[in-house]
Amino acid sequence: MMACHFLRALFRIQQTSTSSSSSGRSRRIRRAAYASMAYSAGTRRAWSRALLRKLRSRARLRFPRRLSRAATPQRRDMDQAQVLRKLVPGGPSMDDCKLLEETADYIRCLTTQVRLMQTVMDSISS
Repeated sequence: MMACHFLRALFRIQQTSTSSSSSGRSRRIRRAAYASMAYSAGTRRAWSRALLRKLRSRARLRFPRRLSRAATPQRRDMDQAQVLRKLVPGGPSMDDCKLLEETADYIRCLTTQVRLMQTVMDSISS
């Protein structure tokens, strides 16, 4: 189901983005990948509902920044659950048990998304 949504979105991006910039195109591809992942997970997961809500409101997806070495000691003091809450969409509103369950599902879906995108790239390049 994720592949069907993603390929359909890629086709629409290809049809509409003939003269757009590469950054705009990559942003639309990233949004399509996240939307297809969230739609395939359905509304049973809190992270997918949060991600779909962000996409519908057209808010920019905020990706975690890479930490510099100077910021590493501050990260060590942070609770591990707080770190997960920042990474998983919808994480701040979850209790610890639900957060771990949602994180596992989110990682599984991200892994599937990466495999799907690698398959698409392999089929395009050959």
